[in-house]
Amino acid sequence: MARFNLFEFLRRKEVRRRSVFVGAIAISDLVKATLGPKGMDKILQSMGRGNGVSVTNDGATILKSIYLDNPAAKVLVEISKAQDDEVGDGTTSVTVLAGELLREAEKLILQKLHPQTIVDAWRLASNAAREALLASVKDNSADKEAFRNDLMKIAMTTLSSKILQQEKEFFAKLCVDAVLRLQGSTDLDAIHIIKKTGGSLKDSYLEEGFILEKRIGVGQPKRLENAKILIANTPMDTDKIKIFGSKVKATSTSEVAAIEEAERKKMISKCQKIVDHGINCFINRQLIYNLPEQYFTSKGVVSIEHADFEGIERLALVTGAEIVSTFDHPELVKIGTCKLIEEIIIGEDKVIRLSGVPVGAACTIVLRGATSHMLEEAERSIHDALCVLSQTVKDPRVVLGAGSSEMLMAAAVDRLAQKTPGKKAIAMESFAVALRQLPSIIAENGGYDSSELISQLKAEYNTGNVTAGLDMTDGSVGDVVEMGVLESFKAKNQILLSASEAAEMILRVDDIIRAAPRKREEDHHS
Repeated sequence: MARFNLFEFLRRKEVRRRSVFVGAIAISDLVKATLGPKGMDKILQSMGRGNGVSVTNDGATILKSIYLDNPAAKVLVEISKAQDDEVGDGTTSVTVLAGELLREAEKLILQKLHPQTIVDAWRLASNAAREALLASVKDNSADKEAFRNDLMKIAMTTLSSKILQQEKEFFAKLCVDAVLRLQGSTDLDAIHIIKKTGGSLKDSYLEEGFILEKRIGVGQPKRLENAKILIANTPMDTDKIKIFGSKVKATSTSEVAAIEEAERKKMISKCQKIVDHGINCFINRQLIYNLPEQYFTSKGVVSIEHADFEGIERLALVTGAEIVSTFDHPELVKIGTCKLIEEIIIGEDKVIRLSGVPVGAACTIVLRGATSHMLEEAERSIHDALCVLSQTVKDPRVVLGAGSSEMLMAAAVDRLAQKTPGKKAIAMESFAVALRQLPSIIAENGGYDSSELISQLKAEYNTGNVTAGLDMTDGSVGDVVEMGVLESFKAKNQILLSASEAAEMILRVDDIIRAAPRKREEDHHS
């Protein structure tokens, strides 16, 4: 009979627990080089067909793309996705903070602190940090000009860590103008982003109205005022006999001609029903073939075919139409409207612009750039800025950036640790160390002496200067208010809560058990 070796069992259990920490810390280390205004980019190379390549420093994009088999690493990927969905920015910060907390937890466990003690201390520390953050918020929503200024600073802070940092003021204005058109809504569907290679990033602009990357039908007017638009998702080929396996045998060409004529009449009848809606513009999700296009031209109706699905959904939203597929009841159909439809040229391509749409918030950001990779990364950057700005319009509280908020929270946790007896104080201090790691990593990524800068910042906060932060232009400690580096309170708060909850969840794990695959239910009917 095999002897049970307790020491071997405990050693293996410890190895498994360490593997949980190692996986999560490795994910954090992977993305931390992308943090801050001087972060580096990653090339993501697809292992599938085509070997597609994208260049990015967006934490969520990187983490979504990598293959993982470590369960703890998957938890960190989930919190970065949650941060991306909730706020849109701070995806790298949340992953790095969770990783740094686990790095500290590993040291504490080696010092024989129990995980539950660490968890209890971290909860108290997290509450103290959040209270300190809440005490530092500013809200300028009552003053329109000051609030717009805050939004500009938040957009520039978000864009300063992206590919657009050279033109951050230009793009910040673009994003702020687009978000303010939404008038408090967080529905970004009304803001359409299109990418056109050619020109430089500075050639990008905000176009009022909606741009559809399609062409107007042959022989139809390229400009249409006071458009009444029917948006449909219906086949506009000659209706084929759609019974599987059916064959039609014809013994003469006259019989073939009769079948063709019947199909032709069917299509003409369908087109007549569409025109009877009293419209002068027909936009279809599917293709429109020659016969219906000729019919629409003869009736003075502008037709646009193959409007891509996402495009047509947005189009229905901004024109106030409903997407239809049957045309027997015109009185039940909601027709879209806009003041002007015209064909314009962007770069080398002709596109259709719809201006004067009922949803006044609708606008299009036209991005120009040298390569498709650059445009894709620019779109991700703009999307992050739009998300965080729309959330700030909803919750107008702002906090200081440039490492200032993290140092403030760490100082509050340190003060709590000094009043707390026992082992919990050690765990609280480790929470403060993890918070200080964020500005430390930002400084390191800029090539500066992080230990010198963080010790200077620590001294500033201990002497009561709560607006000190990292000046990344020359690697010194500066006044964050003067630098104008602001961040959304919602984003910062979400980073703190998500990272501490994820780290706590991983810390509670003491073993990894391989679960058996789910059994299929047996088919009792066989």
